[in-house]
Amino acid sequence: MIYLDYSATTPISFDVLDSYDKASKEFIGNPNSLHGLGVKSKELISSATKQISELLGTTENEIIYTSGATESNNLALIGACIAHRKRGNHIIVSKLEHPSIYKICDYLGSLGFEVSYVQNDRDGLVDFEDLKSKIRPETILVSICAINSELGIREPLKMIRQIIKKENPNTLFHSDMTQALGKIPVNVRDVDMASFSLHKVYGPKGIGLLYKSNLVRISPLIQGSSKEGVLRPGTPPVPLIAAAAKAIRLGIQDLDRKETFIRKLNERIVSELEPVEGIIINSTKYSIPHILNISLKNIKPETFIHAMEEYEIYLGTNTACASGDVSSTIMAVYEDENRASSTIRISLSYLTTTEEINRFLNCFHIVYKRLNSLVTE
Repeated sequence: MIYLDYSATTPISFDVLDSYDKASKEFIGNPNSLHGLGVKSKELISSATKQISELLGTTENEIIYTSGATESNNLALIGACIAHRKRGNHIIVSKLEHPSIYKICDYLGSLGFEVSYVQNDRDGLVDFEDLKSKIRPETILVSICAINSELGIREPLKMIRQIIKKENPNTLFHSDMTQALGKIPVNVRDVDMASFSLHKVYGPKGIGLLYKSNLVRISPLIQGSSKEGVLRPGTPPVPLIAAAAKAIRLGIQDLDRKETFIRKLNERIVSELEPVEGIIINSTKYSIPHILNISLKNIKPETFIHAMEEYEIYLGTNTACASGDVSSTIMAVYEDENRASSTIRISLSYLTTTEEINRFLNCFHIVYKRLNSLVTE
């Protein structure tokens, strides 16, 4: 099997799975319980949270555990808008966000909030002048992802923050950093809130994080705890939290070495596919090497993906949460519906081998030639 859909999800690492397994067996108490087993579980959560906060450069009470990035996005955007609706009703997002952001914006629109979409340039970067022009006194929040999940475009968050705060110091800045953690160095202090999902960094599914600066006030979305100030009530998932700390620690190790290797794999694929007639490379100069996006002329992406499955090679189309749809990201960058409806996403990992890429390319050419011949007949 050759797995090239790491941006959709990653396999859990054995070390992370081991941490989950040990926590499941040895820390059985509810951390909200007062007895010794509960205290033991609570201490493990405290230890894991301390480790995560040190790795991300935050304080421990700025970490909120969620079920994943979608929940983190909901808590950040809806929570901020509800908490600050007396101050304003306007939010700004980019055109290169994860589908969950747009669903949240639709919901906020139904509550009376106004949503503006900032333009991007031809390389996928946020248009700074357009962003400046859209920020108003009533702008509560700006949300721009750190790395786009389809094209891998890396946004300059620090510069974006400076623009936002200069135009309106009270406007909050949120970033979905799901595709950034474990791929590039992340600095959560560039934003006021940041969303993460651990299954993207070789951790378990079902656990995510929201970083929220202590200077930021948001409202909870879930009711259920008698404790004041709890933004995500319920029984904390002790094994998942322990595994999350291990996944982050391992995920951010040796980033430069991992990126150098992945870049070589990316360049190998591009050099092989770029000259082929009917194949368009969509990734831009600001795309990280972990994500390579291409379009195939006259071939439906789902047809190509299923054909590659015959060789046990697994690829993605656009983001996994919108598979089969016309890519809004490609449309935002290239304004080409044909290009946007025929995308293939090849996402790489430091686990990917040169031998796997060689076999992938061999099979790619076989499948592409076969499917192309059917189209031209």
